[in-house]
Amino acid sequence: MTGAVRTEPGVEPASSLLRAVGLPYFVVAFVARLPYAMMIVGVLTIVSSARESISAGGFSSAAVGLGTACCGALLGAAADRFGQRRVLTTAAIAHATLMVAFALIVYSDAHMVWVIAAAAGIGATAPQVAPMSRARLVGVIERRIRPDRRSRTVSSTMSYESAADETVFVFGPFVVGILAAGLAPWAPLIAAAALTVVFVIAFALHPTGRTTGEGHGADGRPASAVRELFAIRIVVVVVGMLGVGACFGASLTALTAFMTDLGSGESAGVMYGIMGIGSAALALAVSVMPAWFAPRWRLVVFAAVMAAGGMLVWNADDLAAMAVAFGLVGLGVGPVLVTIYSFGAAHAPAGRSATVMTMIGSGLIVGQSIGAAVAGEVSERAGTSPALGLPLAASMIVLAAAAVNAALNRR
Repeated sequence: MTGAVRTEPGVEPASSLLRAVGLPYFVVAFVARLPYAMMIVGVLTIVSSARESISAGGFSSAAVGLGTACCGALLGAAADRFGQRRVLTTAAIAHATLMVAFALIVYSDAHMVWVIAAAAGIGATAPQVAPMSRARLVGVIERRIRPDRRSRTVSSTMSYESAADETVFVFGPFVVGILAAGLAPWAPLIAAAALTVVFVIAFALHPTGRTTGEGHGADGRPASAVRELFAIRIVVVVVGMLGVGACFGASLTALTAFMTDLGSGESAGVMYGIMGIGSAALALAVSVMPAWFAPRWRLVVFAAVMAAGGMLVWNADDLAAMAVAFGLVGLGVGPVLVTIYSFGAAHAPAGRSATVMTMIGSGLIVGQSIGAAVAGEVSERAGTSPALGLPLAASMIVLAAAAVNAALNRR
């Protein structure tokens, strides 16, 4: 965390974040991020079914990622300027409306241009609950937690938040599959719209959503200049998260091709879940790692674990080997996610915390879209084996970013 911090006037310091915000906050924040994890797969499912074209579904999903790339950080900047409550409430209403409208457009005779435009709108209005929760909790820690417990609390919070993200990103596609198979292809998007209206707005209106001074940092200083968002220390962690997202997207798509070759394409999600389980477990473990294991080296080490797992994915030739490979990738991903967000929190300029967190979060979604699109093209044109090498390539991007980050944070 940057700059001096002070305890919120008139409020007794809390010994833990749970006491400071209350258990209901974590429940609401967890469910509120589920629609975000459902939207890409939900769009792919409904378009592929209604338009009878996987290619159209893929383009629509990519449009969701493009919308997030263009507007995700802008929502964060707006939250820093006007407060999370106003921005999240507006985004939630717009997002839910667009998901319902999208379902109607897809089943109509509308040209694909309108389908893709509506998909981009879904991505552009997606409430950035996860990064805003991180920004919100870091602010609470700066104002409410005793100074001697702040550093450890930030680490524990980033661990929990990353584990929560991993859980919903594994559970989200599973919910989409259940609803689409049990009800109809449009059901996941309608369910996501309902969850958005109820839980995202509840998250927005939670007492922690109050700002201490719009356009100011947690310590009351005026917000930093926009140019500070492009400092190399911030850019490098965004690039690292882009690589993580690309690894996610490429892994799921290449794994689907691999499982299809074995005659079990529908089981790809189960195998992919192995990575999510390991990732969530190690993300939670970061908070108890020894103090001498500095964050900059933690990022390098676990990025290398990701790359080692990617190498095994590339060379796996049966289910057992692939399960081990994805398990190893997951063991690297969890700590990498935690550490990237921790560096984002540490280097966020005054009054720009939500912006930085949404930049990092958008990098994950954009990378996921790019990875999925590239892996799909490679598997279709060159075969499954080259596609299985893409998670390794994405992991090398993460490792390179981690190495640069370590050099930038020698002190």
